[in-house]
Amino acid sequence: MGYPDYMAASIAKVEATRERRLNESVPLMSLAEREDVLKRFYPANQPGALEQVRVGPNRGEEFLKEFVNILESRSPVDPSQIDLSKPDYDVDVLIVGGGAAGMSDALMCYEEGVKPLLVTKLRLGDANSMMSQGGIQAAISPVDSPETHFVDCVGGGQFASHRELVRVLVTEAPQAIAWLENMGVMFDKDPDGKIKVKHGGGTSKKRLISTRDITGSGITRVLRDEVWNRDIPVLEFTAALEVLLDEEGKAAGAVLFNMETEEYYVVRAKVVVLNTGGSGRLHFQGFPTTNHYGATGDGLVMAYRAGARLVFMDTVQYHPTGGAFPEQTVGLLVAETARAMAGQLVDSEGDQFVANLEPRDVTSSAIIRHCQERGRGITTPSGIDGVWLDTPMVDAVHGPGTLFSVMPVQCKRYWRFGYDPTKEPILITPVHHYQNGGIRISENAETDVPNLFAGGEVEGGVHGRNRLMGNSWADIMVFGRRCGISAARRAKETATPKSLSLKHVDAYHNQMKENGVSMSRIAPILLPNYTRQVTMDRIPPLAAALLENYMSFEADRQGVTR
Repeated sequence: MGYPDYMAASIAKVEATRERRLNESVPLMSLAEREDVLKRFYPANQPGALEQVRVGPNRGEEFLKEFVNILESRSPVDPSQIDLSKPDYDVDVLIVGGGAAGMSDALMCYEEGVKPLLVTKLRLGDANSMMSQGGIQAAISPVDSPETHFVDCVGGGQFASHRELVRVLVTEAPQAIAWLENMGVMFDKDPDGKIKVKHGGGTSKKRLISTRDITGSGITRVLRDEVWNRDIPVLEFTAALEVLLDEEGKAAGAVLFNMETEEYYVVRAKVVVLNTGGSGRLHFQGFPTTNHYGATGDGLVMAYRAGARLVFMDTVQYHPTGGAFPEQTVGLLVAETARAMAGQLVDSEGDQFVANLEPRDVTSSAIIRHCQERGRGITTPSGIDGVWLDTPMVDAVHGPGTLFSVMPVQCKRYWRFGYDPTKEPILITPVHHYQNGGIRISENAETDVPNLFAGGEVEGGVHGRNRLMGNSWADIMVFGRRCGISAARRAKETATPKSLSLKHVDAYHNQMKENGVSMSRIAPILLPNYTRQVTMDRIPPLAAALLENYMSFEADRQGVTR
């Protein structure tokens, strides 16, 4: 193994300029420069990326076409075939989603004296949360403040964030850190025992708190243990297909599908919470994704059919440093920690072309511009355009062994394939990473549908049109916890729903027909499928329908007219 000759020649140029770059720095872009590079090169801003929505609460608005495809789909549930008169489960709070937001939600319900039912279509903890690397932002340093965090968030979100949500985020993030540490999360510490803070992209103060480069795993495993320790009921491999409403139009439960036994369940609940995560497996504009296998936007579809408005669905986040070479690393994240610790993005000639810690959207756009307009990228044998992340710079600045000490997982990944990021730069490229927008929520995490709450990546407004590194975890913890508290308190004052209904699903289908929308697609998708040759008569009917449906989405993604 080893780099092809043309890549090795470029690496030699990177190594030759390293000493010079140790004493130089590329300035941050001006606001005008940022706006220009985003307008011209950010993938979500390119011609053909958006389509107008023809049905639902956001009808007439323009969303990314991948979102439009899942929203303009019929339900996998036939309302006439579901018996709602005899619920299989009767609970106070139903939590849909088993990532960190869902588990935080469940734990806060428990602390409020309400025992919820948590359902997840994969195993408990199988989510983007577990895969997260970089860290969580919270203003715990004596030289930092929630006010400074607020300014960074709003600026990083292209000044579009919902300010009332940002205020909640920055105010309660330090409380969330204390809560996690009290439960046993082992954050990185300075020699004096204080939690270590680092810079992240778009931050004006050191605010990023981490557990080496496995922060997501470190937090999620503790949350999962706490859910199990409290005997909170969990249904694994059980997907939610539709939110149920009562006679007043309030959320009142859900229709579930057991993906192992192929059974349908009806859950009646006083309150429903959606913590279903993101949508990266839709592969926006054909980009690889860092997202886990179940990130298919299910919560967006269910909430939208029930009447909830969505926000900021015209953009998603592309992380600037996803693996590009070797091919086994494509779509795998290279944590922003490397750039926070002095790793530089350099081109084929060994020149740094963008400041280390620009916001992610700006950095991704700068990389694409440098490859497409300036021709200074490196193309892999499989056709991916990338640039170098000069990881050896970390040890050059901070001393030998630093890169491995802060990013052991990253180092081991490349060592496994015969490459050494402590000695050679690694090739990276922008990859889809985060949803940005989602279900509109209030400060107490409630959607437009009464008694329907949402927290974590499925909701929108906190990050505006771009998320800063570490704010996803702040969002998960702050609004995941808020979901649990709000849902539990609402459940205590809410009577058991008298009746359950799927009439809103029929109404949505009728609206699709009236507006000439094809009924051929089905959503939620539940799981992507990358296999083209499948014997349809050997899999369950619903699974076959969903698979055919996903393939139609794939055809759309590759340019087939709908």
